[in-house]
Amino acid sequence: MVNLNRANSANNQPMGAVRVPVKLTNAIDEALVSRGILNPNMLRVYETEALVDTGAVRTVLPMSIVEQLGLRIRGQQIAQYANGSEESIGVTEPVIIELIGRETTEATLVTGDIVLIGQTALETLDLLVDCRNQRLIPNPEHPNYPVMRI
Repeated sequence: MVNLNRANSANNQPMGAVRVPVKLTNAIDEALVSRGILNPNMLRVYETEALVDTGAVRTVLPMSIVEQLGLRIRGQQIAQYANGSEESIGVTEPVIIELIGRETTEATLVTGDIVLIGQTALETLDLLVDCRNQRLIPNPEHPNYPVMRI
């Protein structure tokens, strides 16, 4: 019989959400700073807590954070939610996502009111979810740096 109860059957404790500190940086700003075109004091950065969502493919940002980072909405994409409903939502310019000392750059989806870290960021950063301890960890096979599979 399949146990559909969302509790961890090993110790009968509920599986909790994995939340991590995340630093988000406007990648266009950073490129301009590195070229000497933008004053480093103008670099837009936002630090917050994010929910790691292994069911999400892409990273998701709320519109309020997109606005604070000064990101342009480059287009629209159809997103499918866990309940099966679909909606056209915005896709941003590139954002630098920094988690536990590793960083990647990707366009993000815009919806909701919390930051969700999806599979693309986890894969490119070579990070794994330790559900038992409710934390994000580097891949034990590559603890000191991310390795990309090609």
